[in-house]
Amino acid sequence: MTATALAPSPTQFTAPPLRRRMACWLYEGMLMFGVVFISGYLFSTLTQTRHALDNRHELQAFLFLVFGIYFTWFWAKGQTLAMKTWHIRVVDRHGRALTQGRALLRYVLSWVWFIPPLAAGFVGQLPAVEVSVLAVGWVAIWAILSRFQPERQFWHDAWAGTRLVTHTLARKA
Repeated sequence: MTATALAPSPTQFTAPPLRRRMACWLYEGMLMFGVVFISGYLFSTLTQTRHALDNRHELQAFLFLVFGIYFTWFWAKGQTLAMKTWHIRVVDRHGRALTQGRALLRYVLSWVWFIPPLAAGFVGQLPAVEVSVLAVGWVAIWAILSRFQPERQFWHDAWAGTRLVTHTLARKA
């Protein structure tokens, strides 16, 4: 085969529709409840935490690391469980699988979904309900901003050199 025969077509790099990406995002959030539950149980057992507010900053740091390992591992493989369900794959700019380093960069940059409302809540000492409203509003704004990205990717993907693409398995004949 020639080099041009191996090159993916431009339609393979088309971003999935925003609605499908956000459905995948919400499904991923639901699956993360299980990861949080198991990780929180492990942390509280190992640290002998008896009260929910004891060691809460250490638990948050632990969960940040667990999430980082989870997403970096699965993104380097191409898909999380939610992404498989919604037929979405994460690749680099050239359509190749992500390296662990690029997946880690994507993980760190993806926190832009949450850091602004959390920071506003911290600075303004806002109650949790108001921070939740800010977070929902910010997520909606951040998702809509992808419409202004030339390739319709989320901005953190553009910054990380990654892209979400539609991924369907070839059917057996």
